[in-house]
Amino acid sequence: MKPGSLNFAGRILNLDRPLIMGVLNTTPDSFSDGGRWLDLGRALTHALDMVAAGADIIDIGGESTRPGSDPVSADEELSRVIPLLERLRVESDVPVSVDTSKAQVMREAVRAGAGMINDVYALQSEGALAAAAELQVPVCLMHMGGSPRTMQLAPAYDDVVEAVTSFLRGRIVASEEAGVASKAIVLDPGFGFGKTLQHNMELFQAIPRLCALGYPLLVGISRKSMLGQIAGKPAQQRMPASIVAAVLAARQGAAILRVHDVGETADALKVAAALAPR
Repeated sequence: MKPGSLNFAGRILNLDRPLIMGVLNTTPDSFSDGGRWLDLGRALTHALDMVAAGADIIDIGGESTRPGSDPVSADEELSRVIPLLERLRVESDVPVSVDTSKAQVMREAVRAGAGMINDVYALQSEGALAAAAELQVPVCLMHMGGSPRTMQLAPAYDDVVEAVTSFLRGRIVASEEAGVASKAIVLDPGFGFGKTLQHNMELFQAIPRLCALGYPLLVGISRKSMLGQIAGKPAQQRMPASIVAAVLAARQGAAILRVHDVGETADALKVAAALAPR
């Protein structure tokens, strides 16, 4: 099965080029921009700015999944996500993804206009598989070693690429058996989620192998600690490293790039496409 397009609740996005997914965290504690977009007006402006800069998708999350983070209630998550979704649907027709693992949030977000589910638990939470099958929007299945609270304590794998590949294959089977359409599945190896720098580097080199599974691959590496370890920069100074990583991921076959710096990434992808050897 070759990736061709994704149907975001009626909006079709072709995968003939890498899509840019702009990150919008409506949380007080996300690792890079926690607290910046808690205000509804500022969050809406930022979303529209990312669309103007070239975002194909806006990914809205109301619960931080940074290392060491604590979960929040469904009600709290909904209060952060739904008002923004409703406002964004009025102001723009950009496809919107909801970054959640809770079945209730999935249902209410799609009802409010979200066209994709981005789940760091790969539909393993209670009711999530049934909700995704019922909603019939694209769903991103991500690998995570452990939980956000514990995942970076002591990550260990005999073979990280094989472990991630095997996990994703298993979640594909579980999702399809539950009724999620094959053409609606996107995969994410989960850079930084229960992995050391070495694990992340091995996974990055294996992007072509992960793409060979036959499903669109989402790469979310923007501003992450692995780039900080390589470049020796804090989160707010990792834009150049993030852009290089995004271009390299795209050149290896990534279908969706989840990024904070939308305009800069869009420019870099255009230049890479124009100047890369044929």
